[in-house]
Amino acid sequence: MSVAGTAPSTCRPGCGACCIAPSITSPIPGMPDGKPAGVPCAQLLPDMRCAIFGQPTRPAFCGGLRASPDMCGTTRDHALVWLEKLERLTRPG
Repeated sequence: MSVAGTAPSTCRPGCGACCIAPSITSPIPGMPDGKPAGVPCAQLLPDMRCAIFGQPTRPAFCGGLRASPDMCGTTRDHALVWLEKLERLTRPG
């Protein structure tokens, strides 16, 4: 859990919200066309960690998404809802 006003230093164990909620338009190993919003990434491990974290094959979008108290909240459900709302607000057209 993070302290108000600071970014979490590590991801919440068992969360994976950032690997599910947003759409990703660039290729991902196992998903050459990217992924639609709400679909788990092919690289999301059963324990909800990223299999390609820190690897050059990880999409730039993923590396640019930074955890924050607003985004992560205190629960996985909060993070999913927050990211789903961001997805809707930033969807083209």
